[in-house]
Amino acid sequence: MLWLIVIGLVVACVLLFQRMKSTEQRLGELEKRHTEQMWRLHALASSSAPPGEVEKAVEDEPEPFEEPESVTAPAVTLRRSEEPVVTTEPPAPQPPQRQEPVETVIEDAPAPSRLSLDFEDIFGRRLPIWAGGITLAIAGVFLVRYSIEAGLLTPQVRVALSFIFGIVLLAGAEMAYRFEDRVRDERVRQALAGAGLATLYAAFYLAGTQYELIGQTFAFLGLAGVTALAIFLSYRFGLPSAVLGLVGGFAAPALVGGEDANLPMLALYLALVTGGLTQTANRQKRSWLGLGALAGGLGWGALLLLGGDYDFSDILALGLYFIVLGTLVPALLDIDTFEQPVRLAAAGFAGLQLAVLVDAGGYQPLAWGLYLLLGAALAWFGWHKPGMRAGSAMAAAIGIVLLQLWPSPDPLFFTLVAASLAALFAGVPLGLLRLKDGGALEAMSVAAVTLAIGLVTLWTFETYDRDVVRLAEGVGLLALAALSAAAAFVLWPRKVKGELAANLASAGLLAFLASVALLPDVALPFSASAIALGLAYLLRERANDSRSLASLLWMAAIGTLLVLPVTDTPFTEIEDLWQGVGEVSILSFLRWLAAALPFAAIALVRNEGQVRAAAEFTGGLVLFAALAQLLPPIWLVWITAALVVGVRFVLPKRSFAALALIICMALWAILPVGEWLSEALRALAGEPLLVTYLPSLRETVGFILPLAIALGATRLRIASYFEQPLALFWFALPLALVVAHTLFKQLFHLDSLPDFAAKGLAERTLWQALLLAIGWGMWTGLKDRILATAFAGAAFAHFAWFSLLLHNPLCAHQAVGPVPLANLALASYAVGIGALVSARLWWPEWRRATDSAIMALATLGAMTLLRQVFAGTYLDTLPMSQTEDLLRSFVGIVLAIAFLLIGSMREERLWRIGSLVLMTSTVLKVFIVDTAGLEGLLRIASFVALGASLIGIGWFYSRQLKAAPSEQ
Repeated sequence: MLWLIVIGLVVACVLLFQRMKSTEQRLGELEKRHTEQMWRLHALASSSAPPGEVEKAVEDEPEPFEEPESVTAPAVTLRRSEEPVVTTEPPAPQPPQRQEPVETVIEDAPAPSRLSLDFEDIFGRRLPIWAGGITLAIAGVFLVRYSIEAGLLTPQVRVALSFIFGIVLLAGAEMAYRFEDRVRDERVRQALAGAGLATLYAAFYLAGTQYELIGQTFAFLGLAGVTALAIFLSYRFGLPSAVLGLVGGFAAPALVGGEDANLPMLALYLALVTGGLTQTANRQKRSWLGLGALAGGLGWGALLLLGGDYDFSDILALGLYFIVLGTLVPALLDIDTFEQPVRLAAAGFAGLQLAVLVDAGGYQPLAWGLYLLLGAALAWFGWHKPGMRAGSAMAAAIGIVLLQLWPSPDPLFFTLVAASLAALFAGVPLGLLRLKDGGALEAMSVAAVTLAIGLVTLWTFETYDRDVVRLAEGVGLLALAALSAAAAFVLWPRKVKGELAANLASAGLLAFLASVALLPDVALPFSASAIALGLAYLLRERANDSRSLASLLWMAAIGTLLVLPVTDTPFTEIEDLWQGVGEVSILSFLRWLAAALPFAAIALVRNEGQVRAAAEFTGGLVLFAALAQLLPPIWLVWITAALVVGVRFVLPKRSFAALALIICMALWAILPVGEWLSEALRALAGEPLLVTYLPSLRETVGFILPLAIALGATRLRIASYFEQPLALFWFALPLALVVAHTLFKQLFHLDSLPDFAAKGLAERTLWQALLLAIGWGMWTGLKDRILATAFAGAAFAHFAWFSLLLHNPLCAHQAVGPVPLANLALASYAVGIGALVSARLWWPEWRRATDSAIMALATLGAMTLLRQVFAGTYLDTLPMSQTEDLLRSFVGIVLAIAFLLIGSMREERLWRIGSLVLMTSTVLKVFIVDTAGLEGLLRIASFVALGASLIGIGWFYSRQLKAAPSEQ
């Protein structure tokens, strides 16, 4: 503590030194102005100026002033071109003579620099006097302390010596003041006066508090007298006297020390010291002095709280002390800069210290009363001084935290305290809004204070965890909501946005909390929905112009939704969303429907855009959840699909609500669709796809089919990205194929590998034919080439992958039928060739690719049909004979001739080239393979037949080349 006091005194000396430097700088400026005026006067006199100008220059000369001893005026020398240098005295009259040019030379001594420091001047002339005054003050205090520790003097003698020493110092200061002409340094009287004041403070403190030699009343009067004397001496001897005296006053209790200090007396003493310093600062227009006093008083307040174990008088004294420092002193202090932060900090520190006192005092009525008195004082000053209102807001925050920390309060007393806090920190700002110049701070105070008190009330009495009616709490919360609603009513015509939204949010939330206290949990979604709908109706015309008000509507809607799981303790309603309704509940349906209504209201009041789309989407999700509480899964999905179709035709602009319903339907369909996709991937790998592996008819028709219908009917409107509505038909098409394929699989019902071998080719061929037929239906009915090609391409891809590669009857155990030609092989290849012919018709530019594929398929299909003649139903059961192998060559030659005829009739060179390729391949086969095992006449006949065929084809082909255009 000693070092703190010494540092404080050093700071005071530095401040005084800076003040002296400023005074010297000002003095130098005045001297410079005086010198310039003197030069002007002498110059006019030297140049024989008219008398009028000289008199005018004399009139313009500044008033004479007393120059300090350490400052000398610069020498001024005036010189004529033919005359000697003159002095600063006016020249004697000269006889008239010819005027010649005047040359004026000014010789000035260099002005001292403002930033230069004279070590000898500072440490030899200035500081010793102040150090002496400080030393005298400290010596007096330590002399008293030494006498106490050594036991040399009785308490009465110690106190008397303190008074005598202080009075002697003050007398010395007065003597220095009266004999100023001899002392010639005002700092002497200032140092003596400061030391005397500090000593008198310590003397009265010892007499009244330490030794109790005089009563508290006399001690109070004595301290007040010293404070008044310090203020008086600050005007008589200057500011340093007050600084030293009051710093000493703050230091006296710590330096002197003592046992069993009288806390009320010490608080009163510190309040007087702080008040005296503040008043001095105001009168002398030095706000930094008042700020220092306020900081010192608050610092001592923190030290006083370290004692603990307060009785009634201690609590009263400390509480009043904190009230004075938090309200009266900041209000009376004239602050040039940082007015708002200073008063806010003072109120905050005082409120915090008073809160510690309330907690240490066990939340007694007296302690709470003092805190409320602090709030009342801040409210009173805030009513008259707007700069104090921020401090009231700070005290409100501390008081609410203190209210929440209150352990096991009496309900009635808690109600009184909470109501008082609401009246002071919400009611008064409401009055300022209504009757005076209240602004954003007051509006936000009403909203925050009422809501915070409501939340603390519910937390304190554990209303959140009790599903019982609590009438008193509900009524209190409604009263708090009325304050916020009244503030919103006052703010409504002002066209403010953020403050209005805050008070509406506070009123709405408090009203809901009141319903928590008054209604059973199951009914809370209805109250929350009613509040949200009321806000939507109230803001129907202003929500589009304010982001804060629009956010308020969203918070109300989302809050209503969050109430549902909170009030569904077993979470049965949540489980019904995933597992299907176990037991139909009209109440659960109504609860979720109530949660959907606020989103629908937002969609109605908002203009078109992303916000309205989001509201529609969320409302659709919650509506589906509501239906899930009432309907079994299949009914739920089908009714949702009906709603989507209804939205498409009745409310086409609300497409995002339909999208939300579709997503919910997809959640039910995702499992059967995933099951189908899994088996489809295994089928692509070569594993037979049996009907038992696919989703059941119930799942397919109940979940996938309605989803496909809903997707097919929906047109999504996204104005910011697409000019025209976006059709979701392409998403519906794959689902429709899944449904159709699953239903189709029921026709053959292949549930084992023997069934797959016996009827697999028939099933695939019919499925491919259906796909091709759908493609032709798209072409003839809708003239949609894209869709027609998609289905025809699907038919061909299915045929190529499954019937040609994976399950080709030539190498796989697949039944083609017992009848030659009229069997499944012919039908299967006919479908594949039909798909290629369709693509050739719809896309003529694909002619070369499709014709090549048709010739290849026709050749492979002919070989398959020939194989069936020899092998029967299953083509992989018997080995190929030599006759069959020879007939393959014959079939190849016949097909080559057929391709040649087709190319000739259609004048298409590609078919003729195909004929040559097939003929060449067949000839090579005959020469290399077929004739290798023949003997005798059979071998000769084969060559004769082959040669005749080649000659005939060559002759026919040469004629075609002469007649055909070169382009073909």
